[in-house]
Amino acid sequence: MLHVVSEADTEVFDCNGRQLPQFVMQVPQYIEANYDELSREEKFPPCWRNVGNLSDIKINSWLSKLHIERLEAKVSRIYDCLHRCNNDWERVCFITIARNFGFGVNGEAFEEWAYNIPLNAVAKHRDNPFQVEAMFLGQAGLLDEDSLPEKYKEAAIKEGWFSKLAAEYKFLSHKFTLTPMPVEHWKLLRTRPQNFPHIRLSQLAGLYAKDTFSLASLTAPGELKEVRKRLETGVSDYWRKHYLFGCESKESDKKPGLRSQNLLVLNSIIPLLFAYGRYRGEESMEQRSLELLASLPAEDNFITRTWQMLGIVSRSAADSQALVHLKTRYCDRRDCLRCSWGHEYLKTTKHL
Repeated sequence: MLHVVSEADTEVFDCNGRQLPQFVMQVPQYIEANYDELSREEKFPPCWRNVGNLSDIKINSWLSKLHIERLEAKVSRIYDCLHRCNNDWERVCFITIARNFGFGVNGEAFEEWAYNIPLNAVAKHRDNPFQVEAMFLGQAGLLDEDSLPEKYKEAAIKEGWFSKLAAEYKFLSHKFTLTPMPVEHWKLLRTRPQNFPHIRLSQLAGLYAKDTFSLASLTAPGELKEVRKRLETGVSDYWRKHYLFGCESKESDKKPGLRSQNLLVLNSIIPLLFAYGRYRGEESMEQRSLELLASLPAEDNFITRTWQMLGIVSRSAADSQALVHLKTRYCDRRDCLRCSWGHEYLKTTKHL
């Protein structure tokens, strides 16, 4: 064991009392000053003074590594899920897609819900969309009268649809010994109506009822347009005019838009394709997932817009995913020493 220090001002011993050799390594003053500057910087990104001066080679090589890192993190989550599901890839596919129907704010709740869905039981009623929706909403805890907001409860019961679904779920829950998840786990506050769990669960029920909802179908070869088409879904008739039970809204088909479809491809299909390809030892599937990622348009959010103002433009979802990963795994943690662009900042003798 070697103890590396900038100043050997004392002797160092290990836990057994043996003295350790020390190596004195001087760090240039300007590097120390640069690191201190990065550590203290409150603006995002900390290296904003210098990042716009990087060469294209340095930018692109780091982005390439980062988007693979982010994909590997998603694949790792899928393998954790696979272990929990006893290597049942169809169940993993369902849970992965369900989680991403939460679109961030309800992702954890959707994952909890998906683990609580007995797919073997639902499969027996797959040809009956009403029963599938009753089971989906019921297992979410949304068919209990106590889950209805007071201001809409009377209207919801009077309409009859809630009661009809609740009665069907009662029958199915007795038949399959089902237990709903706590309804409190769903977040409605500061959630856009189109992302309410009622709407997303109805969309999921419609998607599940399609023949294309299977691991083999969703990961089959195809261009981005074909992959999006496999994810097309809508809501049942009742939800065309409602966002909550008893709360009428302007009629619309409430289909996931292009942006939502892209996010589902990005966060569900691509990681599933990569993970399943690696599991089966089929490099062609892994390569297809990377090609699909490169064909997706870049995300447009606060993170990508901030980098764009500094001259780092996302050409595809691969780049935007890299920049999101860079912020969450490096910038937010001030892990500049492991960042390629951070290294360049440290080596610079003068910043603008």
